[in-house]
Amino acid sequence: MPDVIILGSGPAGISAALYTARAGLSTLILASGAGALEKTDKIENYYGFAEPVSGRQLLENGIAQAGRLGVRIVREEAVGLSFDGEFAVATKENAYRAPFAVMATGASRKAPKIPGLAEFEGKGVSYCAVCDGFFYRKKPVVVLGAGDYALHEAAELLPLASSVTILTDGQEPQAVFPAGMTVNSRKVAALTGDGTLGGVRFEDGSELETAGLFVAVGVAGSADLARKIGAEVKGVSVVVDEKKRTNVPGLYAAGDCTGGLLQISKAVCDGALAGADVIKEFRARKKS
Repeated sequence: MPDVIILGSGPAGISAALYTARAGLSTLILASGAGALEKTDKIENYYGFAEPVSGRQLLENGIAQAGRLGVRIVREEAVGLSFDGEFAVATKENAYRAPFAVMATGASRKAPKIPGLAEFEGKGVSYCAVCDGFFYRKKPVVVLGAGDYALHEAAELLPLASSVTILTDGQEPQAVFPAGMTVNSRKVAALTGDGTLGGVRFEDGSELETAGLFVAVGVAGSADLARKIGAEVKGVSVVVDEKKRTNVPGLYAAGDCTGGLLQISKAVCDGALAGADVIKEFRARKKS
C-alpha cells in the first residue's frame, strides 16, 4: 500500500509527488490523461526556459522526473473515492488504498447546459450516487453520462433503484453497460417537474419519467470525488486552507481544481505546499 495517492499527473500532482517521494514516502500517481496543458503549443511565462516550451514537453519532463525519483505512475481513471480512516480510490480496473490523498486533476468541467439541471439540484439532481442513492430506493433513476464514470455511478444505483437508465445525451456510449441498465442515446432538451424532478424531456418531444438524475459526464473531477466523502466544495472548486488541506483529514487538493489563478506556476506551488504538509502529517502519525 502506498503512503500517498495523487490523482493527476499535471504540474500540481507531479510537484506534490516530487516532495513526497524525496522524503521517502511511497507515492502513487493515478492519471487517465494529460489534460488541457498537453494541447498548449507554447509556454513562455514559466520560470527556467529561455525559449518557449510546449505543454506536452513540460508534462513529459515532469513525469520523467517523478519516475526517476521512484514515483509509480498508473494510467487508470479514478471513478470513485471513499474514506474509512484510509482513502480508497476505485478505478475501472482496480482499487487502491493509502492514508493520504492529493487531488490534482485540474479544473472541473462545467455542468451540461440543460434547462432545469441547476433548478433541480438537491431536488432530484445529484452528483454523487454513493451519497444520495439511498434516497431513491425502488424508484426509477437516470445517469447522465456515457463513459466509465457513468458506469460506476450506475452500478452503485442498480441494487437500490427500481430501474437505471443511462442518458448519453446524443453521444455514443463509451463504456460497456451491463444487463439491467437501459441506454438511451437521445438528446436531452430539459428536465421537468413541479418543485422536484419528475422527468426528462428529449429533443424529439418524448419524455421519460424519473425520480432522480445523477450527473456523471466525462471523467470524475476533483470536485466530483470530493463530494463523495464530504469534502467541502464551492461551485466546481474544492475548498482548501493555506496548506491545501480539505476539511477531511489527510485529503488535500492542489492546482486548478481549487480555483483562483489557473496558471502552471500556481499549480506547482500548490503541489509543493500539499506535498510538504503530507510529509509533516505522515511523520507526525508515525511518532504517535
